[in-house]
Parts: sequence; C-alpha cells; structure tokens
Amino acid sequence: MHREPGFAFFSSLFMKQTLMRILDGSSHDAYGKLAEWMITVVVVINCAAVVFDSVPEIHANYKEFFHELEFWSVMFFTTEYVLRTWSYGARYQPSEGGAWKGRREYIFSFFGLVDFFATAPFYLHFLFPYLDLRVLRVLRLLRILKLSKYNTALQDLFHAVASERKAFTSALFLLVIATIVSASLMYFAEGHRQPQHFGSIPACLYWSIITITSGYGNVEELSLAGEIIALITGFLGVCMAAIMTGIVASAFSNQLSRKKAAFGQQLREALADGVVTDAEQEVLDRLRRQYRLSEESVKGIMEEIRKEREATSANT
Repeated sequence: MHREPGFAFFSSLFMKQTLMRILDGSSHDAYGKLAEWMITVVVVINCAAVVFDSVPEIHANYKEFFHELEFWSVMFFTTEYVLRTWSYGARYQPSEGGAWKGRREYIFSFFGLVDFFATAPFYLHFLFPYLDLRVLRVLRLLRILKLSKYNTALQDLFHAVASERKAFTSALFLLVIATIVSASLMYFAEGHRQPQHFGSIPACLYWSIITITSGYGNVEELSLAGEIIALITGFLGVCMAAIMTGIVASAFSNQLSRKKAAFGQQLREALADGVVTDAEQEVLDRLRRQYRLSEESVKGIMEEIRKEREATSANT
C-alpha cells in the first residue's frame, strides 16, 4: 500500500506532540496519568533505595538487589530521557528554529539537567569501574526533583516565589543585615570570653545563622550582653519567619485568584453564545484539572457569572 510522503512526517509529528504532552505532564488523559504515576513510583522507590543502601547492614545483605534495582531504574530513566529529547523536537515549527531548538531547550533546562545527572553516575561507574565514585552516587537523589514537575503545589510555590521575588529579595536583604549585625555584636560581647566559638566575626556568623533559623545557637553565652544579643537575635528570627510566611501566603492567594480569573474568563467566553460545545467543555475540564480547582470553586465562579449576567440583563 503506497502512502503519501507527507503521511509519515505528520504521523511522526503527531507522535512527538502526544508523547511530549504525556511526559511533560500537560496531558490530563489516562495515558498522562499513567506516565505520571509510573515515574513517581519509580522515583520514590529509587530514593528509598539510596537511603536504605547507605546502611551498612542492609547494604551487606541486599547488595545484589540494590544493584539490580539501580540497573533497571537507569534503563527506565535513560529511556525516558531519550524519549523526552526526541519528542521535544515537536515543540517548534521549522520556521521557529526546528526540532533541535526544542531538544536543546530541554537538554539544557533545569529538569533536563536533573534527568541527565541523575543517571550519569551509573554510566561513569560503568566506564571507569576502578574509580571511587561513591560521592557521585548521591546525585541519584536528584531524581526526587523530578516529582516537582508533576506536583502542582510545588509549581505553585515556585511561581509564587517568582511573582513575589522583589518582596523575597527585600526580606533576604534584611536577613543578611540582621545576621551580620548580630554576629558583629556577639564578637565584641563574647569574643574575649569564648574565643573558641566567637573568636572572629566569620565564626560568629555561624552562630547567628543557627540562632535566627532555630532560636538557639548551640553555645551558652557567658555575659549579660551576650544573653541580650542572643534574645534579640532569636526574636529577629521569629520576625523573619513571620515575614516570609506572610509573603508566601499572599503569593499563594494571588496565584489561586489568577487561576480562578483565568478559568472564569474561559467560562465567560464559552457561555457568550449561550451554548457550551463539546470542545469548549473539554477545554474547561482540562483547565479545571490543570488548576486543581474544586467543584465548589467552579460552582462559585459559575454563580458569580450568573449574577453578572443577571445584573447586565436588568440594566439593559
């Protein structure tokens, strides 16, 4: 049976686009969910294996099992990496840079580098079996970062931090100032009494950071001035935690409001002609799943739109 020359191209392009959406987490059908769960389960099992394999007794008894698990896991992640690289060739049209632009974009992206370095230790050990690469094996724990690609809560956190980066930068600047001032004051208050702990300002920086983040710097102050500085430093840590929490909470709230606004706008466009077609309903369902909006939230948005339409009709 003779096929037209363009059939193979468009068939391959369709396969790339479908596979890219499935692996990228943007496909919300059964195949996308299956791929998401498979990758999640394999990542969790691998990270647990790395943790338990570090226990000498467990490693001695189950060394072969961990080796076999690592081998098949690397085969799984290597296949995933190759498929991602191949499918990302469908991201751009030839006029926009072609297949290799999309592939380069993935290879040098954050998650592309995570995928690469998560499997690199295995191949390095395979190529150089006599080298001690135990430190590089810890890179296998980077695989846990792959989960953030499929976790919308983590994505919301990253987007929230990015949207409030100016506020975070200001808070971090205040934190740096408080740390340096606290360390300097503690150096002058306790440096001559406890030179082993506060003999220099850089040494006091460690105490200041620990005190701000945990409330206790693991060193007892000997002077009244040192105790006062420690109390003030701990109080500053509580204040900074409150500021950071407020920024994150506000950013999350704004993120949810933006999602509801985007869904509401799409819903208004679908209801503009009074009829919601199957295609429009599919788009709405996909947005609802993507934004993780509850049924109550969707009902609330629909109620707002209904009241808006009633108010508009009454005015006209």
